[in-house]
Amino acid sequence: MSLSTAMKTAQSSFSNIGLQSAVASKNIANASNTAYARRSAILATATSGATVVETQRAQNEALLKQNLLSISKTAGQDTLLSGLTSMKMMLGGEDYELAPSTYLSKLRDNLQAFADKPNEVSLAETVVSDAIDVANSLNSTSQALQKLRGEADADIATAVTELNRLLVEFKTYNDQVKQGTAAGTDVNDALDQRDKLLTQISSIVGVSTLTRKNNDLALYTSDGTVLFETEARTVSFTATPTYTATVTGQEVLIDGVPVQMGTGGNTSAQGSIAALLQIRDHTAPTFQAQLDEMSRGLINMFSETIAAPPGKADGLFVRNGVGVGDDFSTVAVVPGLSTVIKVNPAVITSQGGNAMLLRDGINDTFNIGNNASFSELLKTYTAAFETPTDFDAAAAIDTTATVLAFSTGSVGWLEQIRSAATTAGDDKSALLGRTQEALLNVTAVSLDEELALLLDLEQSYKASAKLVSAVDEMITALLQAAG
Repeated sequence: MSLSTAMKTAQSSFSNIGLQSAVASKNIANASNTAYARRSAILATATSGATVVETQRAQNEALLKQNLLSISKTAGQDTLLSGLTSMKMMLGGEDYELAPSTYLSKLRDNLQAFADKPNEVSLAETVVSDAIDVANSLNSTSQALQKLRGEADADIATAVTELNRLLVEFKTYNDQVKQGTAAGTDVNDALDQRDKLLTQISSIVGVSTLTRKNNDLALYTSDGTVLFETEARTVSFTATPTYTATVTGQEVLIDGVPVQMGTGGNTSAQGSIAALLQIRDHTAPTFQAQLDEMSRGLINMFSETIAAPPGKADGLFVRNGVGVGDDFSTVAVVPGLSTVIKVNPAVITSQGGNAMLLRDGINDTFNIGNNASFSELLKTYTAAFETPTDFDAAAAIDTTATVLAFSTGSVGWLEQIRSAATTAGDDKSALLGRTQEALLNVTAVSLDEELALLLDLEQSYKASAKLVSAVDEMITALLQAAG
């Protein structure tokens, strides 16, 4: 090896060590940055010796796609579970102490006691108080459900705004990647930012990717709708400020195509938007229909049959509102009935009523002889608690049951779907954790490895320095020999 060759080798080594050290230092500086993928300085051998030809970014496309899918599914499941938990809290939590079924059970028991002792005014007032509790429970739960729908609608609006912002930002980094790849420059930082945006997008809507020329990336939703292809597609939504049982929310449109809501406790929703649509348009409305059917059943059960004019008249429970319908004998959900059901003021003492009318008749005098032991009307009510009636299939539970069994079935329906959502949430979170761990094993920075590499580079630097020192000594010796 000539002296000039030795010097060139040493210079090449110093250059490579500098580049490799810079890459290792950058890795160490970003060790805690989850959006950063580890870099490696790639050496190649040429006629002039080894040289750093590129800085390679650690990646695994299959794991990245699986990670995006897991993020979408987990976000959808967590969003649904949050809504179901809110619905459970409306009923009082674990013991469901605020559920209509709880108050209905108490009403039934005290009504039976009143039927056994129909001369007890205090028992009559207790029954009326229990009936008020039932009506209040139906009212408050219905109102809370509509509030939940409104909150879901507002969350959808927020998610749509955020998604549009992310897509605009995604275009910025995608353009940098395309241009840099075409020009042969380092695009690793832009790739990091683009992947970070992908994970954020996938938590809002399910996304699949297609890599094209120059690392250009096209995005599609999980059902195939174009989300980004050179340009970001418009995601549009019009929020609804106020919800009632008769109000239907607006669709979320991606490039003019509506986003489909999730289905089931183990929801099919990918991303938060589909899960929010499921809560707003299916889960909460179904529970609302159950409350409305309970209300219809109660009004029918306690209605009085009068002689003149022949027909049905308001009994213990009445409606208080306009436009909710009057024919409660028809087996069909009356939207919003649970919001306006109340106890007949005629039996509420504090409103100038008489609780004993429940025994004697509110609209007609059934207790003609004003008999203190008259219990015939009360017995028809207690018997009605044990008599099955028909309910609309839209309520998604038993279509033939007693009112109390129907109300208990409503709690069971909610608990069943919430239990399924909880189990699915645990499974999807565990899968996401394993997927992220596998991806990080490929892309994350290991401080131990980087520090070990720096020690190796230090040794290489020392070796190159010794080579330069040896060449210097030889040149000095030659100059001295030449005089």
